[in-house]
Amino acid sequence: MKRLILLLCLAAALTAAEPPNLVFVLCDNLGNGDVRCFNPRTRHRTPHLDRMAAEGTRFTSFYSASGVCTPSRAALMTGCYPRRIHMHLSATGGAVLQPVASRGLNPSETTLAEVVKQAGYTTHIIGKWHLGDQPEFLPTRQGFDHFFGIPYSDDMTRDKKPDLWPELPLMRDEKVVEAPVDRDYLTKRYTEEAVRFLEASREKRFLLYLPHAMPGSTSDPHASPAFKDKSANGHWGDSVEELDGSMGEILAALKRLDLDEKTLVIWTSDNGAPQRRPPQGSNAPYQGWGYNTSEGAMRMPMIARWPGRIPAGRECRELCSMLDILPTFAALAGAALPKADIDGHDIRPLLLDEPGAGSPTDEKGFFYYHMDQLQAVRSGPWKLYLPLKSKRGNLTSKREAAPLRLFNVRDDVGEEQEVSAMHPDIVVRLTRLAEAARREIGDDNQPGSGQRPAGHVENPTARVP
Repeated sequence: MKRLILLLCLAAALTAAEPPNLVFVLCDNLGNGDVRCFNPRTRHRTPHLDRMAAEGTRFTSFYSASGVCTPSRAALMTGCYPRRIHMHLSATGGAVLQPVASRGLNPSETTLAEVVKQAGYTTHIIGKWHLGDQPEFLPTRQGFDHFFGIPYSDDMTRDKKPDLWPELPLMRDEKVVEAPVDRDYLTKRYTEEAVRFLEASREKRFLLYLPHAMPGSTSDPHASPAFKDKSANGHWGDSVEELDGSMGEILAALKRLDLDEKTLVIWTSDNGAPQRRPPQGSNAPYQGWGYNTSEGAMRMPMIARWPGRIPAGRECRELCSMLDILPTFAALAGAALPKADIDGHDIRPLLLDEPGAGSPTDEKGFFYYHMDQLQAVRSGPWKLYLPLKSKRGNLTSKREAAPLRLFNVRDDVGEEQEVSAMHPDIVVRLTRLAEAARREIGDDNQPGSGQRPAGHVENPTARVP
C-alpha cells in the first residue's frame, strides 16, 4: 500500500512538473529492424540510439497512421487519421504529394506547432515537410516560426520529370536558398542547424521538429563523407549510421546546454523500409515492407527519453500511435486541444509509466488505412485484416481480393498463427469497430460523416531561387 501511495504521489508530481521542451525526430523509411536496440541482428551500428533506449523507454506497439510519408506526417501534425483531413490521396490520386501540388494540409487545421505556440513555445522545423509546397501550405503558415529544409521528398528530383518538377530546393522559411541541394549533406546540415537552434533557444521553451530525409525513398541513400562507405550494409547502412550520429550530437548538445532533464525527446520513423532488390532496410521481426498496411510498414520503432521523468531501460507494449503525439504534447505544454475532432489520445500515463496505465486507443481501435481504403483494425493485442473483395495494392490502383485474418500481433509478432476460428468474438468486436470507422472517417468511395477538406490552390507554381 505504501508503495502504491508513493507511486501515485510521484505520478501527480510529474504531471504537475514544469512543462518540458519538446524534440520530435522523425526518420524517413527507416524500419524497426534497422536499429540495434530493436533488432540485435542488424548490421548497423547505432550506439547513440541504443544508449537513448537504455536511458528511456522503447515503445514496441507504436504505429504510424500510414505506410507512406505524406499521410503519415499529416497525422502527426494534426492528430487525425489522414482520411479524416483528406490527406490520404494527392489531388491526382497518388499516395503522396508531388512537387508543385495543388493540394496541401488545410491551413484551417490546427497543427502540433500551433497548439504549443499558444502555450508560449518557440517552434522550428528542420527537414522534410511534404505537406504542400505552395506558400499557403508551408510550415511557416502552419505554426512554425522557422523552417530549414526541403518541401517534399528527396527522391522527387528534376531528373525524374524534367518537364514538370523543379530541382530539389533547400528552403529557409519561405525562400529557396539552394537548388538543387546536395543530398549527401542533408543529415549533416540538419544536425548542425538543430544544434544551433538549441543553443539559441536554451532560455526559451521550444518545440524542435526534425523530420529527416534519410534513409529516404531513393534506391541509393545518401550520407556525408564521414559516414559514406563506412557501414556493413552499403549506402543504406551509411545513412542509418549517420542518423544515429545525428541523434548523438543532439543529445550531447542538450546535456552541454543543461537542457537534458528539461527536454522530452521522441525518436521514430514515418513508415517502414520499402522493399528493394537486394534488400537494404529491415522491418524485422515484422512482416511486410513499407507503403502498405502490414506491420512492417506501419509499426514503428519509437524511443522516448526524458531523464528523471520517463523510466530508463523500459519497454512499453501498449498500443499507441503518431496520432497521440499532438494531444500528449498539448497536455505536457498546458495547451488547449484543437476545436475540431481529432483521433489521438493523451498518452502521458504510458510515457511516465503511471500505475495501471493502459492504451486509450484500445476501446475505439486503431485503423490501418491504405490511401482511401480501410484494410485492418487493431485493439489490444489483436489485429484483424478485414475481408476485402477488392484490396488496393502497394501504392497503386491494382486491386486483389483479401481474406479475413486475425493475429495476436503483440505476442505473435511474425504473424505465424492465424486464429480467427479460435476467437469469433474478437472478430465480431473488431468488425464492429471497423464499421464505426467507416461511418465516421469513410472507406473507398463511401465518405465519412467526420471528414474535412484538404487545402487547395489553383494554378500552383514551382519554387524558384
